[in-house]
Amino acid sequence: MTITDRVLERVDRAAVVELASDLVRIPSFKPDETPVARYLAGFFGSRGYQVELQEVEPGRFQTVATLEGSGGGPSLMLNGHIDINSLGMRWRRDPWTPTVEGDRLYGHGVQNMKGGLASVVMAAEALRLSRTRLKGDLVVACVVGETQGGEGTKHLVDTGLRTDMAVVAEPFGLGNLVTVHAGIVHMAIHAYGVTGHMARSDHTVHAVRNMSRIMDTLERVEFTCTPRSDMPALPKLNVGSIIGGRGREYVLVEPPYVPDLCTIIVDVHFLPGQTVEGIVADIRRALDPLADADPDLRYEIEIPPPDSFRGRRRLVMDPLDVPQDEYIVQAVARSHERVTGRPPSSIGAIIPDSYSANDTCHLWKAGIPCLIYGPTVGRGTRDEDDSYVVISDMVECTKVLAITALEVCSSDRARDGAGTT
Repeated sequence: MTITDRVLERVDRAAVVELASDLVRIPSFKPDETPVARYLAGFFGSRGYQVELQEVEPGRFQTVATLEGSGGGPSLMLNGHIDINSLGMRWRRDPWTPTVEGDRLYGHGVQNMKGGLASVVMAAEALRLSRTRLKGDLVVACVVGETQGGEGTKHLVDTGLRTDMAVVAEPFGLGNLVTVHAGIVHMAIHAYGVTGHMARSDHTVHAVRNMSRIMDTLERVEFTCTPRSDMPALPKLNVGSIIGGRGREYVLVEPPYVPDLCTIIVDVHFLPGQTVEGIVADIRRALDPLADADPDLRYEIEIPPPDSFRGRRRLVMDPLDVPQDEYIVQAVARSHERVTGRPPSSIGAIIPDSYSANDTCHLWKAGIPCLIYGPTVGRGTRDEDDSYVVISDMVECTKVLAITALEVCSSDRARDGAGTT
């Protein structure tokens, strides 16, 4: 039996499902991920990993576990985030009770990205259980705040953590090796009015009505950019939320009064070559004629959105475009074919997933060659929010990541090719 076969033999389907299920049972909305971080610290600590609970901000922790190598080999980071998206209104199952139905594991957060996170962790476990001695360190980074711009991974690189390569197990579908994604910037746009009672509204200015005009105009913003054939729908702008009321606190319980403040949170997904400054200039070019024509329409753009919006996205995620000949990209491609018996479905951009962004942008900017490789996920039907991960894909992803780590952390060739092949 080869070392590779011994590692693959240690990937246990039931154990992968059990870990993913345990993670689902612990709600971890941003910025309240610490209970999951502590669970994982206990998991790793009881199994002999070197464990660090990192305090990203006061009281907010993430977990970094390391299987230490013997020295002299390249290091690899397997990265997954522990924060989850907000809960939609159409769940039919209990979102916190993991449910196995056929080849699907249902539960909130399993799709983004506790299924991929379980693959990351259990890939490291397969190596540990096989008693394979690696030359280089294998780092498992279980990070916070990816859905708010990558707070946890940015903290990793800002505090000096570096590995020679990295894989982020975002759920872009087994067989898709993703090296290209959009950039993301969030902003608040405020519309200001003049309050007064509805009985004496002659001298008031209705902030919400002015915001409706702003929103209508935003749908027609023309961005200055160079189009890309692999991401044809970008750039994209979305108004994700709106609040309006009276005063700085947006008082909502005084409807007899005209609102004097209305705020929207806007997301722009953008292309390589675009800048935040250019995006703002394009938006102002669309909105300024409204303000010039109507002195009662006043607006302001604020980046990042105010910190009073808990969990707001503070960081900009830059677009990603990693060369396909990077050693880590080709190593994952080899591992995928070894495990599945077929070459990757795609390498580069995958639509529509590449229209979003993730923590790879911070790793690449820090000089760490990286890519996205994770399991397949989905929803039950178009009429429900119940989300799932495909169990067989989660298990195969675990195997691919395990033998990728075996190759990278055991190979002098990987050290030589830490730039490109």
